[in-house]
Amino acid sequence: MTSSVPVKFDDLLMAFDWVSASPDMVNQAFVSRVTGQVHWSSTFSDLEEELPDDIEDGSIYVSVPHKRDLNLGKKLAIAFAEERLPGSINAVREIFHKRGAYGRFKDLLERKGMLQAWYEYDTRETESALRAWAEEEGIVIAAAAMGAPEKNTGDSPAL
Repeated sequence: MTSSVPVKFDDLLMAFDWVSASPDMVNQAFVSRVTGQVHWSSTFSDLEEELPDDIEDGSIYVSVPHKRDLNLGKKLAIAFAEERLPGSINAVREIFHKRGAYGRFKDLLERKGMLQAWYEYDTRETESALRAWAEEEGIVIAAAAMGAPEKNTGDSPAL
């Protein structure tokens, strides 16, 4: 495995959100261990970026996972319900047996006054899982400069 140059966490998170916004394998993103650049791909959307010829080389590029690959979909929602809404766990499990589950799940959370708590939980767990995945893959997360916000480099896909 090639050693990795630092990647901005915000760039990695945008790539993760891009991949997770579609069914498996429709949107893809790859991180270059050599440059730290994120490359975007979609079988549905016509992106202007052309992927490098050696994108399949796992020693140079790593494919950004989908949220389901990191157990951040339905499993995370159920874990939240078990922890924060134990009296509603059966209702939450039932919600996830049908289409449109996230909308109904958020409606339930809104009625219970737990929607903001869900967003905070989801953000925290997503960041933790994505950082752990990056570490396992040998991807170094760039340390943000103190007091200097990370700026967008324009490498995100044109949606």
